[in-house]
Amino acid sequence: MTTTAARKLTPNSVRTELFIGGAWQPAAQTFDVVDPSDGGLLAQVSAADADDVDRAVTAARRALNGTWGSMSGADRGVLLNRLADLIERDGDFLARLEALDIGKPIGQPTVLDIPNAIATFRHFAGWADKIQGAAIPTAGHMGRPTHSYTVREPIGVIAAIIPWNTPLMIAGWKLAPALAAGNTLVVKPAEDAPLSVLHLVKLIDEAGFPPGVVNIVPGLGKVAGAALVRHRDVDKVSFTGSPEVGRDIQQAAAESFKRVTLELGGKSPQIVLPDADVDAAVQGIAMGLFFNQGEVCAAGTRILVHRSVYDRVVAALGDATRAQVPGEPFDPATTIGPLVNRRQQERVLAYIERGKAEGARLVAGGGRVDRAGFFVEPTVFADVTNDSTIAREEIFGPVGAVIPFDDVDEAIRIANDTEYGLAATIWTRDVTLAHTLAHKVQAGAVWVNGWAALNPALPWGGVKSSGIGRELGWSGILANTEEKTVTVVL
Repeated sequence: MTTTAARKLTPNSVRTELFIGGAWQPAAQTFDVVDPSDGGLLAQVSAADADDVDRAVTAARRALNGTWGSMSGADRGVLLNRLADLIERDGDFLARLEALDIGKPIGQPTVLDIPNAIATFRHFAGWADKIQGAAIPTAGHMGRPTHSYTVREPIGVIAAIIPWNTPLMIAGWKLAPALAAGNTLVVKPAEDAPLSVLHLVKLIDEAGFPPGVVNIVPGLGKVAGAALVRHRDVDKVSFTGSPEVGRDIQQAAAESFKRVTLELGGKSPQIVLPDADVDAAVQGIAMGLFFNQGEVCAAGTRILVHRSVYDRVVAALGDATRAQVPGEPFDPATTIGPLVNRRQQERVLAYIERGKAEGARLVAGGGRVDRAGFFVEPTVFADVTNDSTIAREEIFGPVGAVIPFDDVDEAIRIANDTEYGLAATIWTRDVTLAHTLAHKVQAGAVWVNGWAALNPALPWGGVKSSGIGRELGWSGILANTEEKTVTVVL
């Protein structure tokens, strides 16, 4: 399917209004969603203002105190499973929306984003009736025996702010555990890529969730996002995005002591040890660099390579980079699409020029693609030092920096010499060494001989400037509940 044909999916099939209290309704203003492949208009979407946000929060609070708040965990699980079935039913359509809206090749949401979202809702459907406290024995109170126990209760109304790079998958990460735990939500999708999340909310309504449980307020971050973060009746903010915006959110949330979960940026190392399977490692490194055009928080953009295999890895990675095929997302030959907007394209090109100016050796790529849309050539630099700009700052584009090291201790020093700590990948055949390095690398997730081994049962989040808190797994339930202690003096 061409991009022109795919665009026909949006006008009648995706609702582009606000969804508040179980009803679709327009806003006074709209914003444009642009096709990254050619710069054309995809859709005009309602832009929520502060009053719209207030109505959405009020609807979420009403649902929390009403039918949803009294619903059993088992019944919540039924609805979550029903939603997963609907996502699966509409999986092809959702994959097309993601490819169209973001520019990623259609195969990527088909094999990762959509299946992961389905699996996430099914995983947390299973948790919904298993959220338990604990009985805790004590020495009693003033000579009398006691019975003490804890319960886990929903936090309340949660603001979920979704990024534009993998919106449906990350919406699932935020919504599924929050809903399993009994919370209600107001969702603000990214203005650059709101379409799949808008359709997800349509499926939530079709699944039979009570009105107000999930509300959506598309809009601009400085208007709708800011109003949502500062709203006094929002109990928690769950945000995925840049450290700069995450810092602002944390400061604003402190005014009313909101809980926060922040999944922020990354500058993840991929460490290639002397005994690594170089061919497999290069394939994995290329995936970690170029998947979703490098617009991935966990992109493995710092490639740390032992000198004994350095030249071989650089040469093979250069070949893999030149083999990438830029194109529109529905062309079967495409392996890498455009960046999400012109601003991001110019940002990435500026980093490439910075890498050249600072003396890194350009192995492949290095410029814009000569075609319409926001394309940048997949690019690899070698002989990079870890104090250079392209090694220290998150580029969020298809740009890799290869850095040599001489021994394992040096590799760990370089890997940890960053303000970020989201993920890391280790390429080695030595299981003992893999475990040793995994413990020493400062990151929320470490993968060995594979990149982005994600699963809804596994906690996800970072350290240092890569964020606060965890999503997914049992940690996702903990992040969406408050623990209450009850003591009965007998």
